[in-house]
Parts: sequence; structure tokens; C-alpha cells
Amino acid sequence: MFSASAANRAFWDSDADSYHATHPEYLSSFYWCPEMLHEAEAQLLGDVSLATVLELGCGSAPCTQWLQGRAEFATGFDLSAVMLSHAEPGLPLVQADALALPYRDDAFDVVFSAFGALPFIADLDSALAEVYRVLRTGGRFVFSVPHPMRWVFPDDPANFTAELSYFDRAYLEQNSNGELTYAEFHRTLGDWLRALQVRGGFKILNQIEPEWPEGLDITWGQWSPERGALFPGTAIFVCQAVDAHP
Repeated sequence: MFSASAANRAFWDSDADSYHATHPEYLSSFYWCPEMLHEAEAQLLGDVSLATVLELGCGSAPCTQWLQGRAEFATGFDLSAVMLSHAEPGLPLVQADALALPYRDDAFDVVFSAFGALPFIADLDSALAEVYRVLRTGGRFVFSVPHPMRWVFPDDPANFTAELSYFDRAYLEQNSNGELTYAEFHRTLGDWLRALQVRGGFKILNQIEPEWPEGLDITWGQWSPERGALFPGTAIFVCQAVDAHP
């Protein structure tokens, strides 16, 4: 059976063109989530004018592109070469796995991810350890993921019936040969707290659940105005690397 990394690399390589054709608005700038919360508005990264910044799971890197000229240095990486091929030419990007970052220790002041990599990694602790390794002490780690509450609902924005257990931790797809073709992993709010603060060496400074903005009528998988009016679709964690790693 393929590893989750191999399966998801193949999936995103095959889906990259369709993904970009389907979500042009979201991929046009630095948006944290389908609720279209922009970094210029949210300022979750803080003042990056003198900071070195890494985007984890950057895809075609619209966020890294937006940071050019705003940060001292901003770079990104992604598992999928085809996703990276959609990026603006000349951006400082590399192909890499979040479980084995090709950067030296203490290389960055800020690490962030907007729906990138973390939901697709089975070994979350190892991924967070890599983030901690490349982040300077006191550095900021900010990431957005599907809100844990969304796991119980199907990918049908008109369906409001909970169909999956909140306590199931993985969704896996296999081909007829039993080979893994797609892997996505769920963490409860408690899972995130323990992974970050108990085991990961991070202090959670803030946890944001963006509300669906009035007038936004874009539907994207599980995200829609109808669902967004009732319950959150995105969780954003703002964290800091502390001195004493567990």
C-alpha cells in the first residue's frame, strides 16, 4: 500500500489543474479559508517586514506571492510538483514533504499554512516537530484547517445531517488493487490542543473560527453560505514556539 504522502502527491498532481480552474477567487491572493478572510485584514502573522517566513504546503503559493516585498524573505514548499507549476514564475519554492523539511534549524521567524499539508498527514506529531525545528524560539506558527466540527457532515453543502463520527480520525480511498489513492486525517479540538501544547512545544495564543461574511455566495465542497450561517467551517490556530520543548 502507498504511504499517505505518496498517495496525496499523486492525487494533487492529478487534481491541480481542476483545483485551480474551480477556485480562482480563493487562489488570487492570501486568503486563510473559504470564508475569504484575507491576511491584510486579519494580520495573523504579525509584522513580517523584518521576518523570514515559510509557507507549509503552499500549493501554487498565492500566499507566498502576496508576501513578496512585504516580508524580509518569504518562501514555500509543497508535496506536489504540478501544484507548484501553477505558481508565479520566479518565486523561491521547493518540492518537499512536511515530514522532512529541507531547511536548517531555527531558520524562520514565522511558519504558516492556509489549508496546506496538515490535514493530509497521518503523523501529525512528526510534522509539528519539523515545524518546531525550523522555527526560531519565540517564532510564530499560524495555520488554518477545516473546522473539526465539519468532519461529521458530508461534502454536500445542502446536507445538514451529521453522518460521520466526530471520533473517526481518517478518511482513506483505495483503488481496485487496494493501493491508497487519497488520505485525509481528522483531529478533534482536543487532539489539536494536545498535539500543539502538550507534545509539540507550542503555546496557543489564539484560536479563530471565521464567520461567513455577508454577501459571499461562493459554494466550495462543505463550505456554503447556508452552512456558514449556522456553524464554523474553518479553525485557525495562532501559536508561538516556546523555550522548553517537551
